[in-house]
Amino acid sequence: MTAERIDASAAGEWRLGDRVVRRMGFGSMRLTVRADRERAVEVLRRAVELGVDHIDTAAFYFSPGGILDGQPGTVRYATDLIREALGPYRREVLIATKVGPDPHPDGGWGEAVTAAQLRRQVEENLSRLGVEALDLVNLRIVRPIGPEETAERFGALAEMRAEGLIRHLGLSNVGVEHVDAAQRVAPVVCVQNAHAVDLRRHDALLRECGERGIAFVPFFTIAGPAREAGAGLGTDGAEWRIAAARGVTGHQVRLAWTLQQGEHVLVIPGTGDVAHLEENVAAGALRLTEDELAEVDQRR
Repeated sequence: MTAERIDASAAGEWRLGDRVVRRMGFGSMRLTVRADRERAVEVLRRAVELGVDHIDTAAFYFSPGGILDGQPGTVRYATDLIREALGPYRREVLIATKVGPDPHPDGGWGEAVTAAQLRRQVEENLSRLGVEALDLVNLRIVRPIGPEETAERFGALAEMRAEGLIRHLGLSNVGVEHVDAAQRVAPVVCVQNAHAVDLRRHDALLRECGERGIAFVPFFTIAGPAREAGAGLGTDGAEWRIAAARGVTGHQVRLAWTLQQGEHVLVIPGTGDVAHLEENVAAGALRLTEDELAEVDQRR
C-alpha cells in the first residue's frame, strides 16, 4: 500500500446533506500543537491533493500559546490554518466545524448554552475560515443534558441555518435521544461520537444512524480509550498482529476496521505529519477479511 497508488477515493463515498464526500476525511485538531505553521499548511494541502474533501475542525481547536516544540508560540486556530492553506476553497471541499465548548479568558472552559453564545462561535468560524456560510456545523454537547435542552440549542443553530449562515447541521457527543430531539427541529446529517476498535459504547447509535441515513463520524478512531485517559496507545491487540501479517500498520488496521462498520461511517484521522497523513489515507484501500474482522471484534 503506497500513497502514490491510491487516494481518498479508495474509501468510498457518502452523502452529507446535499454533498457527496469521500469517507476518508481529515481532522484538524492536531495541527495546532506544533510551532511550525508551514508544516501544518503543507499537511492540509497534501490532504486535498490526495483527494480528501471532508475537513473537520472546530471553533475551539487552537493552541494555548506559550511554548510549542521548544519555541515561543502564539495562539493559533485550526480554522486560520485551513483558510491559509486551502482558501479560496475548491467547490468540492466540505469543511465541517463544531460549536459548544467555550474557552474563558482565564484559561478555563465553559459551554455555549445560549443562542447568543452559539451565534458568537458561528460568527467566529465564519470570520476565521473566510466564508459567508459554513458547510456543516455540529453542536458539541459537553455536559449531559436532556432532549429538551438539546432541541433548544439545536434550534438556535437552525435559525442561523434559515438565515443562510449554515448549510447543514449535525451533533457531537450525543445519544439517540438527542438525535430524536434535534431531528424534530431540523435535519441532522451527521453524528460525531467517540468510537474505535476498543471504544464501543456507541455501537447501537452507529447502527441507528445507518438505518436513518445519517453519517456517523467517529473520533478517537486511532487512539481509542487511550485518548480519553490521556495514555499512550498500546500495541498488543489483534489489529497489530493483523498488521504484521499484512505488511501495514496497526493504525491502518484500526481505520480499515472502522470504515467497514457501515457505508455511512466516515473517518477523520488527524495528524501534523505528511507521512502519517499518507499512511492514513492509504488505509482507505485496506479491506479486512471476515476472519480478521472477527478477530478484532474479540476485543469487545
